Amino acid sequence: MTTTTPAEAPDDGTGVLVRAPGPHELHPARTRRRRRALELSLAVAVPLLLVLLWQLAAGHAWIDDRVYPAPSTILADGWDRATAGELWPDVRATLQRVLAGYAVGTVTGYALGLLMGSVSLVRAALEPLLDALYVVPKLALLPVFLNMFGLGEGPQVALVAATVFFFVWISTMAAVLSVPAGHRDAGQVFGASPWQMFRHVLLPASLPAVLVGARIAAGVAVLVIVASEQIAATNGLGHLIFDARALFQNDVMFVGILCVAVLGVVLSELVRLAGRLLTPWAPRDRGRGRT
Repeated sequence: MTTTTPAEAPDDGTGVLVRAPGPHELHPARTRRRRRALELSLAVAVPLLLVLLWQLAAGHAWIDDRVYPAPSTILADGWDRATAGELWPDVRATLQRVLAGYAVGTVTGYALGLLMGSVSLVRAALEPLLDALYVVPKLALLPVFLNMFGLGEGPQVALVAATVFFFVWISTMAAVLSVPAGHRDAGQVFGASPWQMFRHVLLPASLPAVLVGARIAAGVAVLVIVASEQIAATNGLGHLIFDARALFQNDVMFVGILCVAVLGVVLSELVRLAGRLLTPWAPRDRGRGRT
């Protein structure tokens, strides 16, 4: 807030502009706490309001509860399946496939992205081919992986790895290329070896952007594995959702969808947390209440 207060003016009639400090300047810690409390309240209130509206609609027959069961029915069915041990095998199967494929895709994507971002000849040789493969829908590769690995876990893991690879590769290569030339010049002036250039220049400068790509890849990995399990798997959350829909067990179908949502959020947040631990020098996520 900016105000003008009277002051002794010079002979030419000019005045003095005095700016009164705002609450965020007088009490920064209190302002941050209030801001975080407000954001947390909104984050909880919006989905809770939607769930309550859904519950009311199902309870008052505004919607067909055979097609869209009430949230209370979905939660009760999920609890029953979890306590009976019927839900965890599918959750475990999906989680194992996602983690295995994510690890392979992240390592290979980061290594190749770093190489292509550092060596222009490698980039010139491989970038057109990888760009062409990137635009191919990854589910279209599932028959190829089935021919390569047969039935089982191999095609599922390979599909997730291929999906994650491209996200991590693109973000890594772009991050390395965007490292300011002044940083590289400073390393060369101090006589840095290739390893020292990577360790002290390229890695710290590019890692925040790489982790953003890795976080996006975590969510996409869950999406791809669920779609793949609906086509070529006999277990997993994707198979559970598809099978429940075929049997018109819509409450079970929504239980599977809820598990997928929770799994995606948890994996994304774990990658975010890892990024904050690995890159304490990077700015905080602007979408998370930065004041």
